[in-house]
Amino acid sequence: MEELASHQRKTTLTKSGLSERKKDAISAYFFISPFFILFAIFGLFPMLFSFYLAFQKYNGLGEMSFIGWKNFIWILEDPLFWKSIYNTIILGLLGTAPQILIGMILATILNATWLRFKNVFRIAIFMPYVTSILAVAIVFSVIFSNQPSGLMNTILIFLGFDPINWTTSEWGVKIAISTMVFWRWVGYNTIIFLAGLQSIPHDLYEAAEIDGASTLMKFRHITLPLLKPVILFTTFLSTIGAWQLFVEPLVFFGRLNDVRDEGMTVVLYLYREAFRNNAFGTASATAIILFFIIIIFTILNYLLTNRERKLFKRSVSR
Repeated sequence: MEELASHQRKTTLTKSGLSERKKDAISAYFFISPFFILFAIFGLFPMLFSFYLAFQKYNGLGEMSFIGWKNFIWILEDPLFWKSIYNTIILGLLGTAPQILIGMILATILNATWLRFKNVFRIAIFMPYVTSILAVAIVFSVIFSNQPSGLMNTILIFLGFDPINWTTSEWGVKIAISTMVFWRWVGYNTIIFLAGLQSIPHDLYEAAEIDGASTLMKFRHITLPLLKPVILFTTFLSTIGAWQLFVEPLVFFGRLNDVRDEGMTVVLYLYREAFRNNAFGTASATAIILFFIIIIFTILNYLLTNRERKLFKRSVSR
């Protein structure tokens, strides 16, 4: 009888324990459910609906009509779409490559032991990232003004060159927008590089100094190899950000109707089709094409990162 009673007590405790665990699990799911509900409404549903809308003709008010692949065919036959692809790639190269190079140099300086007031410089470098885009627009509208009295034109005239119409010339627009992108994002990349530099063990530098290595040799044989994952990560983020470039060119021109072909990016092309031409099916098709372009770059970055990681492990094992 006593054994039976003890067995019943253990069974009761086990059942109550399971029920308590289930209650804890239900409570946990209940607390995190707002995120999934909001994501499903404002994230997942718009994405799925965009895939559906890409095969429809829809102006936002009337009824939808299925047209198959015509939206994609129309986009791929539109010269402005390919112009936007070209502009996005050029702006990405002009804005991304200097970010990585200058960001690495600034991070190295900020990580130096001889630098004083490091926190002040870190805040100053990161400040453009959190600055209001309206303030950025005002500043750069003065810097790249078409008037001869504009800052850049004043510098060009002083150097003996002719002034440039920054909002109408092919390369003037690209240089102005890429400068805005560089100024706004270089601090963000600098902080990422700085975190990567601070994760490198200082013992490696001390051992290299004992062996007589110079500063350049330490940077080449210690800093760069150990910083490669961070460089790849930063390049990946900057590349994806370049494909999503929207705010800077729109702010530079002031209004969507004033955006010229020289500054048209893929996202601006998408936005223009949806909210100026009321062609939501074409805009959704553009979004899908952009989605697959970003997927391709993501896969390439993943393969490149894995390759570099394997090479690094082999070098360490040796």
